[in-house]
Amino acid sequence: MSSQCENPVKKFLRTDRMPSIWCPGCGIGTSVNCFVRALMDSGMDPSGMAIVSGIGCTGRVAGYLNLDSFHTTHGRALPFATGLKLANPELNVVVYSGDGDLTAIGGNHFIHAARRNMDLLCICVNNLTYGMTGGQVTPTTPTPAIASTTPYGAYEPTFNLPHLAASSGASFVARWTVFHVRQLTRTIEEALGRKGFRFIEIISPCPTLFLRRNRLGDSVDEMRFYRDNSEIRNQCDTRETEIAYRGKIVVGKFVDRTRPTWREAHAARHTEALGARFIQWVGPEDDLRAPDEGMA
Repeated sequence: MSSQCENPVKKFLRTDRMPSIWCPGCGIGTSVNCFVRALMDSGMDPSGMAIVSGIGCTGRVAGYLNLDSFHTTHGRALPFATGLKLANPELNVVVYSGDGDLTAIGGNHFIHAARRNMDLLCICVNNLTYGMTGGQVTPTTPTPAIASTTPYGAYEPTFNLPHLAASSGASFVARWTVFHVRQLTRTIEEALGRKGFRFIEIISPCPTLFLRRNRLGDSVDEMRFYRDNSEIRNQCDTRETEIAYRGKIVVGKFVDRTRPTWREAHAARHTEALGARFIQWVGPEDDLRAPDEGMA
Protein backbone atom coordinates (compact mmCIF):
# COMPACT_ATOMS: atom_id res chain seq x y z
CA MET A 1 0.00 0.00 0.00
CA SER A 2 1.48 3.35 -1.03
CA SER A 3 0.93 6.71 0.60
CA GLN A 4 1.14 10.10 -1.05
CA CYS A 5 3.21 12.81 0.61
CA GLU A 6 2.28 16.45 0.05
CA ASN A 7 5.00 18.84 -1.00
CA PRO A 8 5.93 20.82 2.16
CA VAL A 9 6.17 24.11 0.26
CA LYS A 10 2.57 23.91 -0.89
CA LYS A 11 1.17 25.68 2.18
CA PHE A 12 3.29 28.74 1.34
CA LEU A 13 1.87 29.05 -2.18
CA ARG A 14 -1.42 30.40 -3.51
CA THR A 15 -2.17 27.21 -5.40
CA ASP A 16 -5.49 28.57 -6.64
CA ARG A 17 -3.46 30.88 -8.89
CA MET A 18 -1.44 28.03 -10.37
CA PRO A 19 -0.16 27.30 -12.93
CA SER A 20 2.00 30.40 -12.97
CA ILE A 21 2.48 32.75 -15.92
CA TRP A 22 6.19 31.90 -16.09
CA CYS A 23 7.44 30.19 -19.22
CA PRO A 24 8.63 26.57 -19.12
CA GLY A 25 12.30 26.63 -18.15
CA CYS A 26 12.14 30.01 -16.42
CA GLY A 27 14.22 30.07 -13.24
CA ILE A 28 11.96 32.34 -11.19
CA GLY A 29 9.93 29.38 -9.91
CA THR A 30 13.14 27.66 -8.81
CA SER A 31 14.13 30.78 -6.87
CA VAL A 32 10.73 30.83 -5.17
CA ASN A 33 11.15 27.19 -4.15
CA CYS A 34 14.54 28.05 -2.62
CA PHE A 35 13.03 31.03 -0.80
CA VAL A 36 10.14 29.02 0.64
CA ARG A 37 12.44 26.23 1.80
CA ALA A 38 14.73 28.80 3.41
CA LEU A 39 11.74 30.30 5.19
CA MET A 40 10.74 26.85 6.45
CA ASP A 41 14.28 26.09 7.66
CA SER A 42 14.58 29.47 9.39
CA GLY A 43 11.66 28.73 11.70
CA MET A 44 10.30 32.25 11.18
CA ASP A 45 6.61 32.89 11.62
CA PRO A 46 5.19 33.54 8.13
CA SER A 47 2.50 35.76 9.65
CA GLY A 48 5.26 38.20 10.58
CA MET A 49 6.54 38.56 7.03
CA ALA A 50 5.55 40.64 4.01
CA ILE A 51 6.66 40.24 0.38
CA VAL A 52 6.88 43.35 -1.80
CA SER A 53 7.43 43.28 -5.57
CA GLY A 54 7.25 45.65 -8.50
CA ILE A 55 6.46 45.08 -12.16
CA GLY A 56 7.79 42.35 -14.45
CA CYS A 57 8.07 38.58 -14.50
CA THR A 58 9.72 38.53 -11.07
CA GLY A 59 7.18 41.05 -9.83
CA ARG A 60 4.55 38.29 -10.01
CA VAL A 61 6.25 36.42 -7.14
CA ALA A 62 4.28 38.34 -4.52
CA GLY A 63 1.04 37.11 -6.04
CA TYR A 64 1.97 33.44 -5.77
CA LEU A 65 3.28 33.39 -2.19
CA ASN A 66 0.72 32.72 0.52
CA LEU A 67 2.06 35.56 2.67
CA ASP A 68 1.09 39.17 3.18
CA SER A 69 2.09 40.51 -0.21
CA PHE A 70 2.14 43.80 -2.06
CA HIS A 71 2.42 44.20 -5.84
CA THR A 72 3.56 47.78 -6.33
CA THR A 73 4.26 50.13 -9.23
CA HIS A 74 7.24 49.80 -11.57
CA GLY A 75 10.55 50.40 -9.81
CA ARG A 76 8.94 51.38 -6.51
CA ALA A 77 9.15 48.15 -4.52
CA LEU A 78 11.98 49.39 -2.29
CA PRO A 79 10.43 52.73 -1.19
CA PHE A 80 7.13 50.94 -0.59
CA ALA A 81 8.94 48.30 1.49
CA THR A 82 10.81 51.03 3.36
CA GLY A 83 7.55 52.66 4.41
CA LEU A 84 6.16 49.27 5.42
CA LYS A 85 9.19 48.53 7.60
CA LEU A 86 9.21 51.94 9.25
CA ALA A 87 5.50 51.71 9.98
CA ASN A 88 5.87 48.23 11.51
CA PRO A 89 9.51 47.64 12.60
CA GLU A 90 8.71 44.11 13.84
CA LEU A 91 7.70 43.00 10.36
CA ASN A 92 10.19 41.00 8.27
CA VAL A 93 10.03 42.67 4.86
CA VAL A 94 11.35 41.01 1.71
CA VAL A 95 11.60 42.69 -1.70
CA TYR A 96 11.49 40.36 -4.72
CA SER A 97 12.41 42.12 -7.95
CA GLY A 98 13.92 41.69 -11.40
CA ASP A 99 17.05 43.33 -12.76
CA GLY A 100 15.12 45.81 -14.90
CA ASP A 101 12.59 46.81 -12.25
CA LEU A 102 15.19 47.07 -9.49
CA THR A 103 18.17 48.67 -11.21
CA ALA A 104 16.71 50.71 -14.10
CA ILE A 105 13.65 52.73 -13.09
CA GLY A 106 14.24 51.62 -9.49
CA GLY A 107 18.00 52.17 -9.51
CA ASN A 108 18.02 55.35 -7.43
CA HIS A 109 15.88 53.69 -4.76
CA PHE A 110 18.27 50.73 -4.75
CA ILE A 111 21.43 52.71 -4.01
CA HIS A 112 19.76 54.78 -1.31
CA ALA A 113 18.20 51.78 0.43
CA ALA A 114 21.70 50.27 0.58
CA ARG A 115 23.24 53.59 1.68
CA ARG A 116 20.74 53.94 4.51
CA ASN A 117 21.11 50.25 5.40
CA MET A 118 17.35 49.83 5.52
CA ASP A 119 16.41 46.63 7.32
CA LEU A 120 15.19 44.79 4.21
CA LEU A 121 16.06 41.59 2.38
CA CYS A 122 16.24 42.36 -1.35
CA ILE A 123 16.24 39.41 -3.76
CA CYS A 124 16.95 40.19 -7.42
CA VAL A 125 16.28 37.57 -10.08
CA ASN A 126 18.59 38.64 -12.90
CA ASN A 127 17.77 37.14 -16.30
CA LEU A 128 19.64 39.90 -18.17
CA THR A 129 16.53 41.12 -19.99
CA TYR A 130 13.04 42.60 -19.65
CA GLY A 131 11.20 39.31 -19.96
CA MET A 132 7.61 40.47 -19.64
CA THR A 133 7.61 43.44 -22.00
CA GLY A 134 9.48 42.13 -25.04
CA GLY A 135 13.11 41.43 -24.22
CA GLN A 136 14.52 44.97 -24.13
CA VAL A 137 18.08 45.67 -22.98
CA THR A 138 18.53 46.22 -19.22
CA PRO A 139 21.32 47.71 -17.09
CA THR A 140 22.72 44.18 -16.70
CA THR A 141 22.52 42.95 -20.31
CA PRO A 142 26.15 42.10 -21.16
CA THR A 143 27.93 43.27 -24.30
CA PRO A 144 27.30 42.19 -27.06
CA ALA A 145 24.12 40.23 -26.27
CA ILE A 146 21.19 40.88 -28.59
CA ALA A 147 17.99 42.39 -27.22
CA SER A 148 14.88 43.77 -28.91
CA THR A 149 16.18 47.33 -28.44
CA THR A 150 19.77 46.44 -29.38
CA PRO A 151 19.37 44.20 -32.47
CA TYR A 152 23.06 44.59 -33.33
CA GLY A 153 24.19 43.80 -29.79
CA ALA A 154 24.26 45.58 -26.45
CA TYR A 155 27.03 48.17 -26.17
CA GLU A 156 26.45 50.09 -22.92
CA PRO A 157 28.55 49.37 -19.81
CA THR A 158 26.61 47.18 -17.39
CA PHE A 159 25.94 47.32 -13.68
CA ASN A 160 27.84 44.82 -11.55
CA LEU A 161 25.03 44.39 -9.03
CA PRO A 162 27.00 42.87 -6.11
CA HIS A 163 29.57 45.66 -6.42
CA LEU A 164 26.85 48.31 -6.73
CA ALA A 165 25.16 47.01 -3.58
CA ALA A 166 28.38 46.63 -1.60
CA SER A 167 29.82 50.02 -2.55
CA SER A 168 26.49 51.68 -1.74
CA GLY A 169 26.60 50.27 1.81
CA ALA A 170 24.71 46.96 1.86
CA SER A 171 25.54 44.87 4.92
CA PHE A 172 25.07 41.47 3.21
CA VAL A 173 25.74 40.69 -0.47
CA ALA A 174 25.64 37.33 -2.25
CA ARG A 175 25.06 35.83 -5.69
CA TRP A 176 24.07 32.36 -6.89
CA THR A 177 22.54 30.89 -10.02
CA VAL A 178 19.35 28.83 -10.07
CA PHE A 179 21.59 25.80 -10.60
CA HIS A 180 22.97 26.26 -7.05
CA VAL A 181 19.71 25.48 -5.28
CA ARG A 182 21.22 24.24 -2.00
CA GLN A 183 23.68 27.10 -1.67
CA LEU A 184 20.98 29.61 -2.56
CA THR A 185 18.57 28.17 0.01
CA ARG A 186 21.20 28.32 2.75
CA THR A 187 22.16 31.87 1.82
CA ILE A 188 18.56 33.09 1.87
CA GLU A 189 18.06 31.45 5.26
CA GLU A 190 21.20 33.16 6.55
CA ALA A 191 20.13 36.52 5.15
CA LEU A 192 16.69 36.20 6.77
CA GLY A 193 18.45 36.11 10.14
CA ARG A 194 20.56 39.22 9.50
CA LYS A 195 19.76 42.90 9.92
CA GLY A 196 20.28 45.79 7.57
CA PHE A 197 20.09 45.89 3.79
CA ARG A 198 20.74 42.38 2.50
CA PHE A 199 21.07 41.80 -1.23
CA ILE A 200 21.02 38.45 -3.04
CA GLU A 201 21.35 38.30 -6.82
CA ILE A 202 20.05 35.15 -8.52
CA ILE A 203 21.21 34.53 -12.09
CA SER A 204 18.35 32.90 -13.97
CA PRO A 205 17.58 31.89 -17.58
CA CYS A 206 14.97 33.57 -19.74
CA PRO A 207 14.43 30.86 -22.37
CA THR A 208 11.72 32.63 -24.36
CA LEU A 209 13.54 35.88 -25.08
CA PHE A 210 17.18 36.06 -24.01
CA LEU A 211 18.24 32.49 -24.81
CA ARG A 212 16.21 32.19 -28.01
CA ARG A 213 17.21 35.59 -29.35
CA ASN A 214 20.89 34.90 -28.70
CA ARG A 215 20.66 31.31 -30.00
CA LEU A 216 21.94 29.85 -26.74
CA GLY A 217 19.73 26.77 -26.62
CA ASP A 218 17.12 26.03 -23.99
CA SER A 219 17.07 26.20 -20.20
CA VAL A 220 18.73 22.79 -19.83
CA ASP A 221 21.63 24.08 -21.90
CA GLU A 222 21.79 27.17 -19.70
CA MET A 223 21.81 25.12 -16.51
CA ARG A 224 24.75 23.19 -17.92
CA PHE A 225 26.40 26.52 -18.65
CA TYR A 226 25.88 27.63 -15.03
CA ARG A 227 27.30 24.33 -13.81
CA ASP A 228 30.41 24.52 -15.97
CA ASN A 229 31.12 28.24 -15.76
CA SER A 230 30.34 29.23 -12.17
CA GLU A 231 33.25 29.94 -9.87
CA ILE A 232 32.55 29.94 -6.11
CA ARG A 233 34.62 32.71 -4.50
CA ASN A 234 33.27 33.57 -1.07
CA GLN A 235 34.43 36.89 0.40
CA CYS A 236 36.00 38.00 -2.88
CA ASP A 237 36.27 41.66 -3.85
CA THR A 238 32.98 42.59 -5.51
CA ARG A 239 34.90 44.48 -8.20
CA GLU A 240 35.83 41.03 -9.50
CA THR A 241 32.23 39.80 -9.87
CA GLU A 242 31.27 41.52 -13.14
CA ILE A 243 29.47 39.26 -15.61
CA ALA A 244 30.86 39.08 -19.14
CA TYR A 245 28.85 37.64 -22.01
CA ARG A 246 29.21 33.84 -21.84
CA GLY A 247 32.10 34.23 -19.41
CA LYS A 248 32.73 32.96 -15.91
CA ILE A 249 30.08 33.73 -13.27
CA VAL A 250 31.54 34.47 -9.86
CA VAL A 251 29.15 33.25 -7.17
CA GLY A 252 29.19 33.04 -3.38
CA LYS A 253 28.72 35.23 -0.33
CA PHE A 254 30.78 38.36 -0.82
CA VAL A 255 29.87 40.74 2.02
CA ASP A 256 28.71 40.12 5.59
CA ARG A 257 29.32 43.09 7.85
CA THR A 258 27.62 44.83 10.73
CA ARG A 259 26.71 48.49 10.72
CA PRO A 260 23.76 50.41 12.18
CA THR A 261 20.47 50.13 10.37
CA TRP A 262 18.60 53.31 9.45
CA ARG A 263 16.37 53.03 12.52
CA GLU A 264 19.33 52.41 14.82
CA ALA A 265 21.23 55.38 13.39
CA HIS A 266 18.13 57.56 13.68
CA ALA A 267 17.53 56.55 17.30
CA ALA A 268 21.17 57.13 18.26
CA ARG A 269 21.24 60.57 16.66
CA HIS A 270 17.93 61.50 18.25
CA THR A 271 19.18 60.46 21.70
CA GLU A 272 22.45 62.34 21.19
CA ALA A 273 20.66 65.49 20.08
CA LEU A 274 18.22 65.41 23.00
CA GLY A 275 21.08 64.79 25.43
CA ALA A 276 23.01 67.80 24.14
CA ARG A 277 19.96 70.05 24.49
CA PHE A 278 19.36 68.78 28.03
CA ILE A 279 22.97 69.57 29.04
CA GLN A 280 22.62 73.08 27.63
CA TRP A 281 19.41 73.59 29.59
CA VAL A 282 20.76 72.51 32.99
CA GLY A 283 24.39 73.69 32.55
CA PRO A 284 26.18 76.73 34.05
CA GLU A 285 24.82 80.16 33.34
CA ASP A 286 27.77 80.94 31.04
CA ASP A 287 26.74 78.05 28.83
CA LEU A 288 23.34 79.63 28.24
CA ARG A 289 24.64 83.02 27.14
CA ALA A 290 24.71 84.08 23.53
CA PRO A 291 28.08 83.33 21.87
CA ASP A 292 29.11 87.03 21.76
CA GLU A 293 28.18 87.83 25.38
CA GLY A 294 31.02 88.55 27.82
CA MET A 295 33.65 88.78 25.04
CA ALA A 296 34.19 92.59 25.29
